[in-house]
Amino acid sequence: MLRYGKTAQNAIAAMSYLAECYEEPHTCISSQEIALARNLAKSLVAKIMTQLSRGGLVNGSPGPKGGYWLSRPPEKISLFEIITLFEKPEEMIFCPFGRDYCGNNDPCPLHDQFSKMNEQVSEFLGNTHLGVFRKV
Repeated sequence: MLRYGKTAQNAIAAMSYLAECYEEPHTCISSQEIALARNLAKSLVAKIMTQLSRGGLVNGSPGPKGGYWLSRPPEKISLFEIITLFEKPEEMIFCPFGRDYCGNNDPCPLHDQFSKMNEQVSEFLGNTHLGVFRKV
């Protein structure tokens, strides 16, 4: 089954807010504003935004009038791109019987169904972009 952690979920929440506020050339949003809009801790948002910036998904500007903006249009950033900055794709998939069970023994009885679900979720995350959050 595909899974990802709370930090990746919070990153999607923060990025979805930037997508909602997106305008050309860019709208600079502070980590404080993102935190308030998504009911997240400001320190958490600051750490997430730093990671997103290192990953090339946002740009930032320091200082009192600084903030963050998407590095490209929301329609060009997939949810999968965001998640993989915080999770290793090979660790996002697991067997319900524990790590490495299917690789060390015969596949579990649910292996084929979980593999199919993993493919569907990965495809969904790869094909779903931040444009779905953009206000028109």
